[in-house]
Amino acid sequence: MHDEAIAASLGPLTTLADKVSELGNELIASLPRLAAALVAVLVTFFAAKLTARSVKRLLERADKRPSLVGLARQLSYIAVWLVGITVAATIAFPSLTPGQLVGVVGLGSVAIGFAFKDIFENFFAGILILWRFPFEMGDVIECNGITGRVEDVTIRMTLIRALDGELLLVPNSILFKNAVTVLTAEPVRRARVVCGVAYDTDLATAQRVIHGAVSQCASVEGERPLQVFAEALADSSINFDIRWWTSSQPAEFRESQSEVIMAIKSALDEAGIEIPFPQRTLTFPEPLSLRSKTERPREASAQAN
Repeated sequence: MHDEAIAASLGPLTTLADKVSELGNELIASLPRLAAALVAVLVTFFAAKLTARSVKRLLERADKRPSLVGLARQLSYIAVWLVGITVAATIAFPSLTPGQLVGVVGLGSVAIGFAFKDIFENFFAGILILWRFPFEMGDVIECNGITGRVEDVTIRMTLIRALDGELLLVPNSILFKNAVTVLTAEPVRRARVVCGVAYDTDLATAQRVIHGAVSQCASVEGERPLQVFAEALADSSINFDIRWWTSSQPAEFRESQSEVIMAIKSALDEAGIEIPFPQRTLTFPEPLSLRSKTERPREASAQAN
């Protein structure tokens, strides 16, 4: 009776020990498969890098655009990894066939899609951006309040170097959903400055002086038209709209604006043409009496007497 009671009390422990022993034996038996699966992962790692590098070199030799080269390189890298992971999973779990693996992925795709919606959105946006090539690495773009030079475009995000030197990591979905202005799409672009002259100025003379000053600036593209038009009868001046073509690079663009503004100011000063300050004319329906400061003390003393 005593031995049976002890055996009954140790029954759960014996069962647990048997299970642990069974799991240990299965683990030992599966070590060769796990080792083979690990080797498959390592082979996949090197194969993916080699494939991506080979695809990049092949497309660069074919003189394909950089965005297409980057897209093909990243997609080939991902494709090799997908194949390698499938092979490694099949080796580690022989009962798991590729068809079953695809079924498992299909069942979990809905949950994964909701959980990683933004990631997948940026992923597909990145593919479309790289495929359609609206801009290339090195272009200066504006989008949704962001201005900078594109340093790299990946499948998930775009790296933009702001004009003040900061590095911005912009999700591709932002660039895909919003309007993008490519400032350096062409070697040159048009710049604009507004300059006002006094109302008593001879406008033809002012137009000729401004045109001559701007045309002599080194940064102004001589083969493109230079335009100087009287634009508006403003409150204090008659405004001229000056437009010219210059380099599209941000630093050179700002330097050209500075050069043109200084040239216009110097030319107008030499010609005796006034650039007026804002002025306002006040009209009173009844005349106002004007008194000097010396009259007020006299009036006060007279009233006191």
